[in-house]
Amino acid sequence: MELPAVSLKAIILVHWLLTVWGCMNYMLPVSYAWGNFSVLAVGIWAIVQRDSLDAITMFLTGLLLTVLTDIIHISIFYPSHAYLSDAKRFSVGMAIFSLLLKPVSCYLVYRMYRERGGEYTLNIGVTSAGRDSSSYEPIDQPEAPPQWPSSSKAAQPPY
Repeated sequence: MELPAVSLKAIILVHWLLTVWGCMNYMLPVSYAWGNFSVLAVGIWAIVQRDSLDAITMFLTGLLLTVLTDIIHISIFYPSHAYLSDAKRFSVGMAIFSLLLKPVSCYLVYRMYRERGGEYTLNIGVTSAGRDSSSYEPIDQPEAPPQWPSSSKAAQPPY
């Protein structure tokens, strides 16, 4: 199933609106607003610089981090039933909806990252089971000088 092409502007607009509605009642701390709005500012940078791989990478990373911080904010600051008015219920509902929508947004932004030429490669240094020591140079030990002159070099004539 192929997802339709979604504009980065649409993603940012939807998350901006949900974040504004999530911050309406001051139930969530200021760090919720700062975190989400600063990531959306990086998203605007990704819109402005269409060819920048750094901008879209930072926006994707920010979205992934705000998933974690939103979970923490909502779980810590969710009010008890006695203090939950209709406005607070709407506000926290929009924050939760924004949180649920972020993985979909991350996938769409990841597709944009790939379209811009980004390539996800995980290089941990292990490429094969055997070791190829031909390109290995020890830097902690100086190279020992040869004991005998090399036969490939011709003796220099005296002057």
